[in-house]
Amino acid sequence: MNKLKNRYNLANITNKIINSGFVLFDNKTLKDIFEIEKNVTFFAVLKKIVDNKILIKIERGRYLLNNKNVKTFNIANLLYSPSYISFETALNFHGILSQFPYEITSATAKKTMNKKVNDVSYSYSHLKNDLFFGYAKKNNSLIAEPEKALLDQIYLSLKGFRKINIDEYDFSIVKKGKLKEYYRKYPKTKQNKKMKDIIKQILELC
Repeated sequence: MNKLKNRYNLANITNKIINSGFVLFDNKTLKDIFEIEKNVTFFAVLKKIVDNKILIKIERGRYLLNNKNVKTFNIANLLYSPSYISFETALNFHGILSQFPYEITSATAKKTMNKKVNDVSYSYSHLKNDLFFGYAKKNNSLIAEPEKALLDQIYLSLKGFRKINIDEYDFSIVKKGKLKEYYRKYPKTKQNKKMKDIIKQILELC
């Protein structure tokens, strides 16, 4: 009995979670880590872990490691995938937009979604698969390149889902060639004509 109790004590279970190398967990992964087969025992141990704030429940059957070293950008990528940091958050990250957004904004190939973890809001805006490009890994997070974050912002602003005021932007980091290259991948619609006009203004300011 003591051996079983020791096996499932908080310190041992916490070490197993940390040593697993994972940040995001589902019930199956946790069951494997805990090495528990019986559901009654598993959920009792899981409740203890959540109550002690070792793991944060983000939605049914999914948990996040409560660790200050897990950054909000990492969480954004993990919460809803495939996704990458874009729009206002990426523009701020690259120094194009000085104002820090009130939520972490991402582009996703899935449906538009909003989530909240640890009082931080995460928003995910849908982009077609054809437009799911132009991002790179920085600090272990997928983030839109400056040019792509800018185009994503313009594209959705013309659809009425975001706002853009180019007078508030600093375009010194923007590469003209890459901006033109990425723009050519956007669909040729009436909206594209308006997009072209905005990009023309930006190119004059770069």
